[in-house]
Amino acid sequence: MTHFFPSLKATRQALLVMAAALLVPSVSLAELADRDKPMNIEADALRYDDVKQTSVFTGNVVITKGTIIMRGARADVRQDPAGNQFGVLTGSPGKLAFFRQKREGLDEWIEGEGEKIEYESQTETVVFTGQAVMRRYRGTFLNDESVGSQITYNSQTEIYTVKGGPGSKTAANPSGRVRAMLTPIQKDAQGNPLPPQAPAAADPANLRPSTSLQEKSK
Repeated sequence: MTHFFPSLKATRQALLVMAAALLVPSVSLAELADRDKPMNIEADALRYDDVKQTSVFTGNVVITKGTIIMRGARADVRQDPAGNQFGVLTGSPGKLAFFRQKREGLDEWIEGEGEKIEYESQTETVVFTGQAVMRRYRGTFLNDESVGSQITYNSQTEIYTVKGGPGSKTAANPSGRVRAMLTPIQKDAQGNPLPPQAPAAADPANLRPSTSLQEKSK
């Protein structure tokens, strides 16, 4: 019977690897990041250029990458020699391109829309351009919403910027200025965030129709 005993050199190398893993636990966490997940794309048609390493997807494009979901009418995707991915997603007439991503370690989601969405995996940056809207959901409830002509969101730093201008003009916002709705997070007595609550519905039993009309005093 043959017995295998690892050499002293092999044992030392194994210990060094284990020590390195203990000293830098963030490496294992980074492997779970969306930027390291494969990008899966579905579309009605594809045109691939092997020389330029570019792909053009058209028709009901759906992109998934980890927790990221993107939808649009067309997607131009390229990958550099280092494996970093870049994508430009555009919507169709009357329908904006869509982006959604889960926040790390939280039951929260970032959603955004725009006429054009640019995504870069290396910096984990998303840029929404043209009728740009970005929302933050806690669970299924809308917590924050920002509107502008261009919104840039970095999921690494969790910082976003919003620009106003002609691209954000609508019938409800003819000036095109930046608009935002920010909801404070409710906390308990110990300062811990409370789970989101749905808006309280009015009790029909407490509703009474008015039986008279009072004239407003002049």
